[in-house]
Amino acid sequence: MSAPKRSILTMNAFELADGKPDGLLARRLANVGAASVLFYREPIEMVSAKGAWMHAADGTSYLDFYNNVPSVGHCHPRVVAAVSEQLGVLNINTRYLNERTERYLDALKAKLPERLSNVVLTCSGSEANDLALRIAAKVTGDTGVIVTENAYHGNTAAVTAISPSALIGADPPANVATVAPPGRAAYGEDIAGGFRDAIERAAADLEAAGHGLAALVCDSIFSSDGVFADPSGFLHGAVEAVRARGGLYVADEVQPGFARTGSGFWGFEHHGVCPDMVTMGKPMGNGYPMAGLAAAPAHLGAFCADVGYFNTFGGSPVAAAAGQAVLDVIEEEGLQPNAERVGAYLFERLLSLAEGSGTVAEVRREGLFMGIELCRDGDLARPDPELASATIDGLRRRRVLIGAAGRFGNVLKVRPPLCLTLEEADFFADALGAELAVR
Repeated sequence: MSAPKRSILTMNAFELADGKPDGLLARRLANVGAASVLFYREPIEMVSAKGAWMHAADGTSYLDFYNNVPSVGHCHPRVVAAVSEQLGVLNINTRYLNERTERYLDALKAKLPERLSNVVLTCSGSEANDLALRIAAKVTGDTGVIVTENAYHGNTAAVTAISPSALIGADPPANVATVAPPGRAAYGEDIAGGFRDAIERAAADLEAAGHGLAALVCDSIFSSDGVFADPSGFLHGAVEAVRARGGLYVADEVQPGFARTGSGFWGFEHHGVCPDMVTMGKPMGNGYPMAGLAAAPAHLGAFCADVGYFNTFGGSPVAAAAGQAVLDVIEEEGLQPNAERVGAYLFERLLSLAEGSGTVAEVRREGLFMGIELCRDGDLARPDPELASATIDGLRRRRVLIGAAGRFGNVLKVRPPLCLTLEEADFFADALGAELAVR
């Protein structure tokens, strides 16, 4: 493949061209400097949002097909009310007993595998994945980690090291082995067998180098790799191979978790496997910064015997209020079956577009999470990131916001709020069809 690898931070990103910025953009660049990452060649100033729509300062409304943080819909009134009310009553850290936090943990655990009966709440998925790595190293005595080649697991020092998609001009450290994502481009028709074999080779390489194998860490929908869900169960053999060598399986559910995959509450359920740890994040609080890690008591106990763990804001009653409201809305508004129903409808529309486009090589989907792979002449061996970038800009002009994924940045990542309606699905499909027709 001739296309160069792209960092997740450079996909669909603003780049300062010749000339001096002014107004709000100039203030942003002056305040944040090199760490300022903005979408689009012409950044958008947002002023409000509701449901699946975001509203800009110039009066334009955009259908949000990218942000999975507001999972139950932007500014959902149930979440807003729960957080506001709790802020006015009590907001403390977890060194005090609080009924609201324990009630939320009980409700969250009811959604998790029974053996993962300890949950540590944090503020970000990065913190949750960082803690998972520390626990895995303690339990196994090893430091080797296997991830997919364009994975993203967060931005602490430890999890950036296992996030190849975040690295610009650098390779992961020696104790991190990468494998190709589980798709036809890498493994042909035997995705399960090919992926298992790749995991076994990576584990053997880590052992030969003296690192051993602490964990396989994978986003259960492989979102940053370009979204890979099928065939159902393909993770099973890979997880068995990891455990046979003494490693743990960490399911990163930061993106696929909380009903997005429709068929299950968690992405790993699609594969019939039970993780050794589950990490959670973005959708938990619908915009409130909360995340968590679920583990077996023996594993968490082994870690805490050497190092205490405390998170000041993780697990506060305000976080618990946000989290409980999200769980309630998912259940009461039927958002999990909605993800499956609307996702299936949209998938069929996208397949129809793919048949006539000549540039869509694959459409991959589980629930309301999809990857639309754009390639020259529809050939998986010829990824077309330039077309993806042009399509993203074109969709913005058609009032749809969407992002890119994949090693080459040629996959459109479809990730709308779970409250998406059939009419909004049609709005997106019509816009994409019109955009592809002019490419």
